[in-house]
Amino acid sequence: MKKTHYALILGASSGFGKAISLALAGDGVNILGVHLDRTSTMPAVEDHIKNLKSLGVDVHFFNSNAADPHKRADILDEIQNNIFPGKENPVIKVLVHSLAFGTLRNFIEEEPANALNQKQMEMTIDVMANSLVYWTQDVVHRYLMKAGGKIYAMTSSGSKKVIPFYGAVSAAKACLESHIRQLAYELGNKGIAANTILAGVTDTPALNKIPGAMDLKTAALRKNPQGRLTTTEDIANFILDNYKRDSHWMTGCIIHLDGGESITE
Repeated sequence: MKKTHYALILGASSGFGKAISLALAGDGVNILGVHLDRTSTMPAVEDHIKNLKSLGVDVHFFNSNAADPHKRADILDEIQNNIFPGKENPVIKVLVHSLAFGTLRNFIEEEPANALNQKQMEMTIDVMANSLVYWTQDVVHRYLMKAGGKIYAMTSSGSKKVIPFYGAVSAAKACLESHIRQLAYELGNKGIAANTILAGVTDTPALNKIPGAMDLKTAALRKNPQGRLTTTEDIANFILDNYKRDSHWMTGCIIHLDGGESITE
């Protein structure tokens, strides 16, 4: 039976967002996907949309900058005024923040022009952290999410560890975790849970953009008791199990999903 609730996934076209959307669609959850893709990657996105629709759910993707306030308003207007009307008690049950768009540069370089600049720092933190707050504000203020709603934001070990070239993203991830704690506190009386998911090293397009990504994967394989990297499906399967449970008491947490990678050195 087709469900009347939806998942709003920021970063739905690849990596974690892609896997999560497929898992939820397989459980009958309708998908609202926000992504930012060039013409060259759109064929893969169209294939992904076809796969989602083949599961019998309602699917709407928006190729747009999720950090742009005007685009955000346009997307939510479309959802509220054109997608939801006529449906019986539609609600955004799940909000996933999986935006991976930031600048990978060192803070200090011999040639100052090669170092991270103010605009790049602010853009990275705005896209990868602050945008979560703005989307959540608008979704809640429009009454699109009700008690039982779940918010998941993807963080990484870089929020607490130094990784070369990752400084701006590290700052964004630490900020994201702080935002989740505040949202969990403020949304608690509404019955909405907000948590960050700290995945182990996962072979995604975002990871492979980091200089030295192969070293990160090699180290993770060496440390992980289960002898493999985390997969996007590992994360998707957790959300698939958790989103429909009455688990609002688990909120404001950093949930480690890494097969034990983080408990070894």
